[in-house]
Amino acid sequence: MTAIDLNADLGEGFGRWRLTDDEQLLSVVTSANVACGFHAGDAATMRRVCELAAARGVTIGAQVSYRDLAGFGRRAMDVPPAELAAEVAYQIGALEVFARAAGARVAYVKPHGALYNRVVHDEEQAAAVVDGVLLADGSLPLLGLPGSRLLKLAAEAGLPAVPEAFADRAYTDEGTLVPRGREGAVLTDSDAVVERSVSMARSGTVVSHAGSPVDVRARSLCLHGDTPGAVELARRVRRRLEEAGVRVEAFA
Repeated sequence: MTAIDLNADLGEGFGRWRLTDDEQLLSVVTSANVACGFHAGDAATMRRVCELAAARGVTIGAQVSYRDLAGFGRRAMDVPPAELAAEVAYQIGALEVFARAAGARVAYVKPHGALYNRVVHDEEQAAAVVDGVLLADGSLPLLGLPGSRLLKLAAEAGLPAVPEAFADRAYTDEGTLVPRGREGAVLTDSDAVVERSVSMARSGTVVSHAGSPVDVRARSLCLHGDTPGAVELARRVRRRLEEAGVRVEAFA
């Protein structure tokens, strides 16, 4: 039976402000990418999400990013490799404290936003992320785009490299994500998102923004938690996957 993990970005708030419906999404997803304070999240939020995830048996992952609270981690930045590696390790370590206090652990790492897109092609920045993970824990899987420099370097360093796909993002013919600033980069047709999810899980393919078939074979499927109607859409995706005979389970 085909198996797929469902992950979502959670804990994306700060103080009294909350972007994601963490409680409801944690009843649907199998892996939680928890913001570690650099693009969103604070100590209280990280603790709360870890406690909720642990109570519901959802795997906890560290979503690391550039230090960019004002830009939500989506602005391009040039960070020296040694500094980036240290900041990646710092974020993982911060989340690990709260995960362990909740009776769980950080089980994987996923870059966020601009950092995620940068390490698809940038060898130096990708190597810095890998170095940061090795500094924090030499066994943590890295979640990223299939064919990316990040996953290649992770595998070479002995880290599990886990490919993921995006149900609600448009793809280029090269298999990368269409930049968010372009029209149609984020899909809003919920029916299309649901059916794309099944296609990705079962056949490992999706139609690009230009109409070409793209190979997106992945072990995890990302459902964004910051889009309108995210919770209901996530429920529909999981229900449709299970109806199609896909086993939904965490990869880590």
